Formats: sequence, structure tokens, C-alpha cells
Amino acid sequence: MTMFVLVAAALISIQNLLFAPGAAAQVSNTAPPILFKADNVRHDKELGLVVATGHVEFSQNERTLVADTVTYNQRLDTVTASGNVSLLDTSGDVMFADYVELSGNMKDGIARGIRFRLSDNTRIAAAGGRRIGGTRTEMRKAVYSPCAPCKKNPDRAPIWQIKGYQIVRDLDEQQVEFKDAFLEFYGIPILYAPYLSAPDPSVKRKTGFLIPSYGSDTELGTVVRVPYYIAISPLQDATITPIYTGNEGPVLLTEYRNRFIGGLFTGQGSVTRASTVDGDRQIRGHFDGGAKFDISNTWRAGLRAKFASDDTYQRRYKFGGDSVLKSRAFIEGFRGRTYGVANAYYFQDFRSDVDQATVPLAIPAIDYNFVGEPGEMGGRWSVDANLLALTRGIGTDSRRLSLKTGWLLPHTSRVGELYSLFGSLQTDAYWVHETQNPDKAGDSLSGITGRVFPQIGLDWRFPLVRRGQQSATVIEPIAGIIASPNGGNPNKIPNEDSLDFELDDTNIFSASRFTGVDRVEGGSRVYYGLRGSIQGSETGYASAFIGQSYRFRSNALFADSSGLEKNFSDLVGRVELSPQKYFQMLYRFRLDNDNLNPRRNEIIASAGVPLLRLSTSYLFIEGQEGSDVFPDREELSLTATSQITDRWSVRANTLRDAQTGTTRSHSFGATYSDDCLAFNASFSRSFTQDRDIKRTDTIFFSITLKTLGSLGAGGTLKAPPKASDPTAGE
Repeated sequence: MTMFVLVAAALISIQNLLFAPGAAAQVSNTAPPILFKADNVRHDKELGLVVATGHVEFSQNERTLVADTVTYNQRLDTVTASGNVSLLDTSGDVMFADYVELSGNMKDGIARGIRFRLSDNTRIAAAGGRRIGGTRTEMRKAVYSPCAPCKKNPDRAPIWQIKGYQIVRDLDEQQVEFKDAFLEFYGIPILYAPYLSAPDPSVKRKTGFLIPSYGSDTELGTVVRVPYYIAISPLQDATITPIYTGNEGPVLLTEYRNRFIGGLFTGQGSVTRASTVDGDRQIRGHFDGGAKFDISNTWRAGLRAKFASDDTYQRRYKFGGDSVLKSRAFIEGFRGRTYGVANAYYFQDFRSDVDQATVPLAIPAIDYNFVGEPGEMGGRWSVDANLLALTRGIGTDSRRLSLKTGWLLPHTSRVGELYSLFGSLQTDAYWVHETQNPDKAGDSLSGITGRVFPQIGLDWRFPLVRRGQQSATVIEPIAGIIASPNGGNPNKIPNEDSLDFELDDTNIFSASRFTGVDRVEGGSRVYYGLRGSIQGSETGYASAFIGQSYRFRSNALFADSSGLEKNFSDLVGRVELSPQKYFQMLYRFRLDNDNLNPRRNEIIASAGVPLLRLSTSYLFIEGQEGSDVFPDREELSLTATSQITDRWSVRANTLRDAQTGTTRSHSFGATYSDDCLAFNASFSRSFTQDRDIKRTDTIFFSITLKTLGSLGAGGTLKAPPKASDPTAGE
């Protein structure tokens, strides 16, 4: 292997060095300098031998050769090293041998009693070997294993090893070949292969077949995957994976990746001819890919495209998938406190109650944001501008131009009170063309409209801090007032981006609780709340928050059960506890203002030591009255994990729909991991059913032989990792 080359490099100038007196010498020529040390040096001119004995050491380019005896035969032009031969490479690899002989132009040689310890602690031993032509190394009766010897019984066979009658390393082909190889566990042969090949350890990427996988699915039948990897160039590669399914026929999955100067591209897609929801055999497939380009230090552009033949294909074949697939193209720029982006969006909507013709195409969607430097008094200006064009086949086309100018003046009093005076002026212009609106016959939105919406407010906070020897306590009362004209939402302004609304602890004090621009929160209101926290000097943390707002005039803009339909809003808050590393909890809530009944409860907690740790998450959200889009939701997830030993761990999880009292899924698993082997076994049951997606039981196990790869089988199709999302902000 490469160790022969390193020996040759260290010995190539030996005949010049050995004429030194014997203690130590250093010679420099056109080759890198070599440091040579030996106890004795003898030159036999009649036989043409130069012999160095006793702690012989050669060093060159941070490579070191040590041996008891080194002999150079001038007549045969050969160099031999014997007796405790060891060679340390710059990579950290170490070779040990009983005897090494190099001849000719140093490209050919033989060795006996070879032992290697590579930088990753992999061990290789062979009875002997030879090097041919400087690029091919053949080793006989070789053993390969990354497993460390047993400390109590070093002679015991490792957990696993590969024994081969011959192992060949070919640097030209960049691969290692095993001939007549046995895979052994604890010294017991369990697998024989007349021929195996793997990429050479010196190369990171090599074209060839990856480890196949096998499984069985109740709907798809037997599933066999045989991935083939193609190293196209140092910057791009592809993986082609034919997938055989017993019940639905073949599937072709491909992935392509390309990283170049200033950008990258990734893409994954699949295609098959299989049964659809209606039972007909049709072409089905999907694509998920994107690109990103750095145009300059300020500007970059990108694209993310997602498409699927139908709504259940990706979920059935375990390729991911959502009910709405979003494709986006963008160009954006960053400079100082300024940000601008131009987007184009396309949505593929698979929801059963949505006609694709009514789904808008957003081209363009332009945003500009600017925050100025503080002025003389500390005030700061901001500008937020937006241009949006929505086009539909059926429904309302709209064009929107929005400009919001804001100003913020912070102030800190002598006693530590924090004041923030803020104001804004939002100006919007709309052009609307309603091509078809069967729900509003005779009441068309078509035309040009707009609004001018000013807003002013004052925020007050007074953080009180008490420091003790073991902890620090902070109590912060918060209050504020916001004033703006009532209304501000003409009927002719369509609501496109403010439909998804939820009151919680993150937006109770916001100037506008809406998520978009189409709706503004008119009227005047006050808000108030209290925040507190305790931080231990070393460990331990606890915090709590509660807040509410009061509107001077009720607003029918907010739907029932939204939390803002009355003058007093619902109470929202958050409690976070972490007294020590073995317990953490986060509780978020929204309580009805009239009777304090919960409208939202969310708990995430975990407790326990590594031997047994329990985790739970509970979510309850009260649906909006009269809405089928946002119904009641309640679910509970329980997880238990146990790190039984340093190597063994087990886990279990269940997910229940508490609203209907049904179970969504169960899963159990066990994992073993050490320095050379990882084993994982799991069982899961999914109760989800949706047309051609049926309830499934999945059994999966995988064995990872570290430094070589994985062997796995399971009861369902196992998808490869998703291609990295090259776009930002997704």
C-alpha cells in the first residue's frame, strides 16, 4: 500500500547518507532533506552493501521510518529493512512489518508480517504482500477490522472482521478489492463473498453501487433498492436508485447535486407507473429541487421547485410531501440596514375542497425593508414597502402597492424605566378584478381602492432586578397604549395574507396582530402584562409571563374564538421551568377572559436521568367558530428513552388524537453502538388512512459496519435523505 511508497521516499538517498561517520547526518539536495540516525553504519565496498544497524531512524517531510537494520545493495539496487520496522505517515497511519524489501526504481517491493493502524484506528494485518508498478499492492492472508482489541482479553477475536485470501489496492482504479473474503462476527464466519470491492480510503467519492436495501410493505409488497452513485466531477455527482416493488412495479429515483463557484444546485425526482386513487395505472412521480447563485457581495438569486403528480404519491412511497407544494424563485439583496427581495410563487394545492384554478399565482411579490441610523435624540426611521400581484384562473385578481413608514424613539429614565414612543403611517393602493365570485353575486370587488392608516403608541417597561448570592431575580411590569382610527378595512380590499390569525404570548403586545398587510387593526387599545424570571448562579432557570389587551371599541373584524372578538382579549402567557438538567418544561396558554376556560394549552416537558427519561408534548387549540379550516385540535405525544449502558439504548413513543380518542402511531426501538459497529432495530405502526394510503406496520433494522457501510432491511420503503434546500427563508 502507500506505506511502500513512503519507505522508498525515505530511503532514496540512503547511499549518500551512509558515508557519514555514523552518529547523525543531514543531507539536502533537490529532494526534501532527510534526517538519518543510526548507532552503527558499515560500508562493504566489495559486496556493494551499506548497512545501518541499531535504532535506525529516517525522517523526511514529517514521515518517520524506524528499524533495527537497514541495508542498501548497490549492485542489485535494493533497500531492505528488518527488525521492528515501523513507518509513521503524515496522515497518522502507522505501518509495522517484520521485513521490507524495495527494488528497482522503488516502485516494486515485498513485505512480510505487515500490520497497519490507520488514523481512524482501523487495523489491517497480512502475512505478506507485494507492490507492483508503484500503484498496485497485493496482500495475502489479510485481516481487516476497525474494532479495538478487548482490554481484558486482547487475543479474543474482534466484534467483526473481514478475512481475505487476497486484498488488492489499486491506486489507478482507486479501489480496494477483496478476494475469497469472509465476514466474521466474534471469529465466526457468517458471510462469504468470492469478490468484493470498495472505494480506496484515499478517495472521498467513487462511482459504483451503494449498499442495497430490502424490505416489505403491506401495500407495495416486496421492496428492493439498488442505488448507483456517479461521481461526475469533483463538484457534481448523481445517484440513480432503481426501486422494485412487488405490487406496483418499478420506481426510478434520481438525485443530482452540483456545487460551483458562487452557487449550488440540488434536485431529486422519481417516476413510476402505478395505480392511482381511482385504481387506474398511470404515470406518477415528483420533483423537488432548487438552486442558489451569489451574483455579487450584495445580490443573490435562487429557485426552489416542488411538483407531484397527485396528492398521495409522495406519502405512499415515503418521499415526504405536503398538501400544498410551494415553488419559489427569488432575487434578494443585503446592504447595511437595507434588505430587498423580489419573489415569484406558484402553489400546487392538493386539498380536496380547493380548485387549483382558484389558487393564485404570485408574480411579482416584492418587499423592501430599511432601518435608519439613530438620530440626535436617538430616534430611528424605518420603511417597509411591498408590491404584490395575484392572478387566478377563477376568482379575484389583485394588485397591491403598500408603503409603511415608521418612527421609534426609545428613552431610559434615571430610575431605569424603559419608554418607547412609536408611530407609523401605512398607505395602501389596490386594483382588483373579480373574474368570478359566485358567493357575492351583484357585489363585485372590482375596481381601484386604497387606504391611509396612521398609528401611534407608547410602550412602558420597568425591569426590577434583585441579585442574591445564588440567583438573580427580574420582575418586569409592561404596559402600553396604541391609538389609531377605527375601521381601516374597506370591503373592496380583499383579504389574501391575513387569514391565518392566532393570538398568543408572542403577539399580544404587537402593533398589529395580523400576519399580513391586507388587514389592519384599527381602533385604540391598551395592553398590560407582567414578566418575571429567576436565574441561578450556576444552574437552574425559571420564567413566567402573562398579558392581556383591552380595546376601547369592539371590532367585528375578528372571528369568534379568536381571542380578540371582545373588548377584553383572552389572557395569554407562558411558563418555563428548568431547575436542573434533569427536568425541563414549557407551558403556553390562552384562557377565555370570561370564565378562564382554556382555549389553547401547549405543554412540552421532559424529566429523568439517562437511565430513564420521559418526555411529553400536549397541544390543545380551540377551533374558530363556523370555520372548517381551523377546527378543534388536541393531541398528546409520549416518549420514553433509556440509556441502559454506554452502548445500549431503547426508546418508545405513542401519538394520540385526544380530540377523537384515537391513536395515530406507535413506535419502539433499540440501538447498540460502539467504536466499530452500530445496530438499530425499530417497529412502528401508523393508523393514518387516506384513500390509497393504508394503515401500515413497519419493521426496520440496520447494521452499520463503521468504515464500510450499512446493511439494512425493513417492513416499509426507506427513502433517502432529502436534498438540501438551497434557498433561504423556506
